[in-house]
Amino acid sequence: MPSKTTRSRCASRLWDRAHQRYGAIMERHVRLPPIENSGCGDGDDDDRSSSTLDVCRKRLVYRSKQRGWLEVDLLLGTWASMNIHALNAEELDQFEKFVNMETIDIFNVMTLRSDMPEGMGGTLVERIQDWCMGIPLGKADQEKYDEVKTMTNLI
Repeated sequence: MPSKTTRSRCASRLWDRAHQRYGAIMERHVRLPPIENSGCGDGDDDDRSSSTLDVCRKRLVYRSKQRGWLEVDLLLGTWASMNIHALNAEELDQFEKFVNMETIDIFNVMTLRSDMPEGMGGTLVERIQDWCMGIPLGKADQEKYDEVKTMTNLI
């Protein structure tokens, strides 16, 4: 069995070799691309690659699901998961502006409790509103609730 000193030198050499790549690996793992290269924000479709748009889509889906209000997380997050893959760069910009609003304002706009903010560009937000009004989320029927719980053995 190697001595403690030999093991220590061996571990030190391994660490020295690994440490050279550690910074680059952590950089790729932890850091998000800068906003100007992510596909979000201002820009044209022509200067955005599909990979940067994919990064933007993933970021927006995450932000849609992590608002802090269960109702908004469920409504906006579900809509984003189902629809964001079909949005072009301009619509992604509109959706990003919508997601950047305060959570209470998002909830009020989605549920038609308040008007759309100025300059929001109506079509995307109207699609979200139409979808929200057409799903049963928040409009629970007690009989349906009991039926689903019985079918899934939750009662």
